[in-house]
Amino acid sequence: DFFALAATADFVIENSGPGVMQARGLGFDALRAVRADLVYVAISPFGQDGPYADHLATDLTLAAMGGAMALNGDTDRRPVRITVPQTWYHASVESALGAMVAHFRRLNTGEAQFVDSSVQAAVFWTGLQAMISHAIQGRDIERNGTVLQLTTLTTPLVYPCADGEVCLIATTDLLQGAIPWMLEKGAVTQEWVDAEDWRSWEARLLTGQPVAYQHVEVREAITRFTLMCTKAELLQGGLDREITFAPVNTVADVLSSSQLAARAYWDELPLPNGRRLKVAGAFVKASVTPVRWALPAPRVGEHNEDVLGSAARTSPRPAPAPAVNPAGRTRLPLEGVKVADFSWIGVGPITAKALADHGATVVHIETDNPADRLRQVGPFKDNIPGINRCHFFGAFNTSKLSVQLNLKNEAGRAIAHRLLSWCDIALDSFTAGTMASIGLGYDVARTLNPDIIMASTCLLGQTGPARRLAGYGYHAAALSGFYEITGWDDRPPGGPFNAYTDTIAPRFLATTLLAALDHRRRTGEGQFIDQAQMESALHFLTPELLDVQVSGHSARRNGNIDPVAVPHDAYPCAGTDEWCAIAVENDGQWRALRRALGDPAWAADPALDTAAGRRVAIEHIDRELGAFTVQHESRALMLMLQAAGVPAGMVQRSSDHLEDPQLLHRQFFRRLEHPEMGEVPYEGHQFRISGYDNGPRFPAPCLGEHTFDVLADHLGMDVDEIAEAMANGACG
Repeated sequence: DFFALAATADFVIENSGPGVMQARGLGFDALRAVRADLVYVAISPFGQDGPYADHLATDLTLAAMGGAMALNGDTDRRPVRITVPQTWYHASVESALGAMVAHFRRLNTGEAQFVDSSVQAAVFWTGLQAMISHAIQGRDIERNGTVLQLTTLTTPLVYPCADGEVCLIATTDLLQGAIPWMLEKGAVTQEWVDAEDWRSWEARLLTGQPVAYQHVEVREAITRFTLMCTKAELLQGGLDREITFAPVNTVADVLSSSQLAARAYWDELPLPNGRRLKVAGAFVKASVTPVRWALPAPRVGEHNEDVLGSAARTSPRPAPAPAVNPAGRTRLPLEGVKVADFSWIGVGPITAKALADHGATVVHIETDNPADRLRQVGPFKDNIPGINRCHFFGAFNTSKLSVQLNLKNEAGRAIAHRLLSWCDIALDSFTAGTMASIGLGYDVARTLNPDIIMASTCLLGQTGPARRLAGYGYHAAALSGFYEITGWDDRPPGGPFNAYTDTIAPRFLATTLLAALDHRRRTGEGQFIDQAQMESALHFLTPELLDVQVSGHSARRNGNIDPVAVPHDAYPCAGTDEWCAIAVENDGQWRALRRALGDPAWAADPALDTAAGRRVAIEHIDRELGAFTVQHESRALMLMLQAAGVPAGMVQRSSDHLEDPQLLHRQFFRRLEHPEMGEVPYEGHQFRISGYDNGPRFPAPCLGEHTFDVLADHLGMDVDEIAEAMANGACG
């Protein structure tokens, strides 16, 4: 029956573990014998082979090995995971992207494709600028609660308010809009306001010039103000003043969001008792191919007769004829696809990078006024600042061409129109309505290019009362509920690190763009895709959204406590701030841990033989277990416990990842020669496709590096036209 089903399938997706399906006679080789162009996706903790492939893994140990735990939490306490399990979600969506890349490779080769997806590698990409910071700047980025590093200044992201907390970035942009409001509320005096030139305060502070108030004094004033307001007042007042105060929402708060309601976001799950629950809805809004449920989650075996009967009656489709170029070289999966990437900072560039690394010609449109913020904030190669020396930008923009274009200039917008006519896909990440306001919206684009696929990604989408809320992934993480579930229950949020939703949204959007591209291949139809990053991210909280409706329990941060596994924490190891995550999921693993420790007397208490007993005694266990682990180096301890049958994973930083045997086995890092930085290790992809080099193809570009080449070779402009455009300030 399974072979008959596989013979009619386009994709097989499994997470049984390395070699499990093969041992059952149902592995890739067996199934491609009955479906010659099958795409087979195998998701596993560390990949299908390599020194750690067979390691026992849990959400905690994968968060440790992937680097997320090293970045979450407070410096004076243990590293923490996000309280709600996240690691497999990242790998799942990334695997969907891998499946679509493999699908396009199948179209080019006519052959079956094997996708090997690693959870560890997917978690690694949540590290953003910390991923290989040690190789770039000579030091790791360390966890430090919920703060933001602005070159020489560290600023908190979370402030208390009357009914909880709010996320904000205390920069000039916010202060110029907030100070009149603070004055109105009585949080500051007119004398206090007049003592400083707030237009230049931040710039002078960052460069060591005289200021009337140090950053701590401004933070104190902001705190006085936020404590006078509720979360809702701060959100709405910020919208009215075009500044961003993002409430640190609870899961329960999310369910009552007026923005989500206005966008008709929620789907409904009917229960047998007639009650209907809200569940996360479409992760994007697509104008032609809307995302919707085909069926609710099935009961076990519910559709056996329909599915197996249909498979028996269906003949497999013939494999497509391979598309090979005249030289006989197999095309890259997305070779020939043209992308105009108007996006900046995080979600958009990461999305476009996924297309570029797999063969698309991606033109990244940028300016130096202002330059992409990621070009300005580090980590800088060898700690030497420069617009082309920041790997934060570099990691997100490999395999792209850079065009420096002034979209505020009429001649610059005329070139942008030519790019819209040229491309298959256009992508932006501006505040809602910005592209339309400068004459580059979808209505204009489709008159220039009727089958264009255009996507816009922003915090809250193109519609709804809060659509104009501008901000970053920090703000979206707060709004979505992730701050509320990271850290310690007796402290303010301790993460997640940096712009967390910027690591979720690109996986959804890149997969959607490939699906839209495939739809256009079959039908000729383009479309507009509206991504609200919050809406995509909420899929990673689906069980918690249901839980609060059914039981009234709203998930909250609680360190590394797990409802099942105990002990379940990060334990100190030899060295400075070195840790190993240990997760005992059942009584058998507890016995294995006891043996690995040498059966110490403290662990012999029969009360500890059950999870309930261990939970009562967890403080005693943590103390004794920590006294043992601190005598061992973290990687050695992990290997010892894994050999004993105990899930364990060292808490890795970027310096550890560069020497990680599993990542090295997967050839995860790619060393590429950058024009200004020299040879740089670039982060690889979270999945591998057999017989195929995933890229990146070439390093991230310098600002405007390819302007002339793109205008001449791709847009067909002659030398005189280009010279005139440059003289008019359209490009550089």
